[in-house]
Amino acid sequence: MTGVRLVGYNVRALRDDGDAVARVIRGCRPDLVCLQEVPRFLGWRAERRRLAESCGLRVASGRRTAGLAVFAGPRAEVLHHEYHLLTRVPGLHRRALAIAVAEIDGARLVAASTHLDLADRPRRAHVGEVIALLDRVRRSFSAPVVLAGDINEEPSGPAWGMLARTFQDARAVAPAGESDTYSARHPVKRIDGIFADRGITVAGCGVPVDPALTADYVAATDHRPVLADLVLR
Repeated sequence: MTGVRLVGYNVRALRDDGDAVARVIRGCRPDLVCLQEVPRFLGWRAERRRLAESCGLRVASGRRTAGLAVFAGPRAEVLHHEYHLLTRVPGLHRRALAIAVAEIDGARLVAASTHLDLADRPRRAHVGEVIALLDRVRRSFSAPVVLAGDINEEPSGPAWGMLARTFQDARAVAPAGESDTYSARHPVKRIDGIFADRGITVAGCGVPVDPALTADYVAATDHRPVLADLVLR
């Protein structure tokens, strides 16, 4: 059995306090981090690299378009990475899926990050694309999948329901910490989630409540992080 710590976090392009973001991520002690709204304008590569290094991590997957990235820690050997643009919807932000295949203590895992639309119909359509892409990578590498993302929808919504039928909603399976992820200042909604294949054991998932972390939440970004403790066979 291999324990893995994975974090999902929308960092709002580091427009707030980037040092606070790094402190939060470091404090979670993750093996893998799935980020949304990472910098994607002037100097974006350098900003992402600096953030990763300040967290003691490295960039495992990511491109400029759609602002997604997967970071990997020292325990994770990155075997493969992909980045897929989802179907363009005129008038809306481009959406994507960042994927990294990692091996940790001999166990393989597919870690993926996405950020879905505010509009209902494109969000549902893109969930279908994400599920199909992850199924292909799962089969190619014989590795279970974990998807973290800003879903822009609560668990009662249809897109979230599609994900929860395909994967385990990690927070619903093994609640830990707090539930609501948005906003950091007044958390009233759970719109950020971690979804794990059913062959993965979820030991706990939620917003960490360690005071050393929560002290930085409001300064860091407008979302709160989601941390999942997973066990791989």
